[in-house]
Amino acid sequence: MDLLLTEEFLRPIWLSLKVALLAGIIVIILGTLAGRILARKKFRGEAVLETILMLPMVLPPTVVGFLLIVIFGRNSIAGQAIEWLFHQPVIFTWVAAVIASAVVAFPLMYQSAKSGFRGVDPSIEEAARVDGATERKIVLLISIPLASTSLISGSILSFTRALGEFGATLMFAGNIPGETQTIPTAIYIALNSGNMEMAWAWVISMIIISFVMLLIVQKKQG
Repeated sequence: MDLLLTEEFLRPIWLSLKVALLAGIIVIILGTLAGRILARKKFRGEAVLETILMLPMVLPPTVVGFLLIVIFGRNSIAGQAIEWLFHQPVIFTWVAAVIASAVVAFPLMYQSAKSGFRGVDPSIEEAARVDGATERKIVLLISIPLASTSLISGSILSFTRALGEFGATLMFAGNIPGETQTIPTAIYIALNSGNMEMAWAWVISMIIISFVMLLIVQKKQG
């Protein structure tokens, strides 16, 4: 119990929860928007766009991390713009951990949102249009409530995936204790240093959090 109350144990947990929560908010907004658009719109290049959106699910995390470094590194246009605005690079910061977690978690939310919106009867939305409802009202008052089960499941799965992200985060955000060290990277370091007691404590905490999240999803889908 003394171990569980130490700052060394708690810091990666609080940082992981903060990173996963912020990444989850980003993913929920973007994933819901993309899922809604691609569930209803048909256009040339749709398959290519959807394949790009799903790539983080199948790419090795090291590849995702490498691409993020190239896109947001100090020599890139995006990286230089961020450094000019905030007077520091994004790489090797907790913000980088949020970006990496959001990228790898996005496909889960997108797929759930798209499936949920496709399950909504288009005739219900069409009837609302006939009655004069705007597209915004249709989405907020009809589509999202009817697809809520899929959206909630996708949100929880995305949060859990962001919480457990390791490879891309390690490459892009690094492993700075108290700054960018999340639970997965802390476990890796503890194992390599032979600190099995601390490693087991973090592993068990991850199992408990993930189990609770997945149990909620199962109950929602059931």
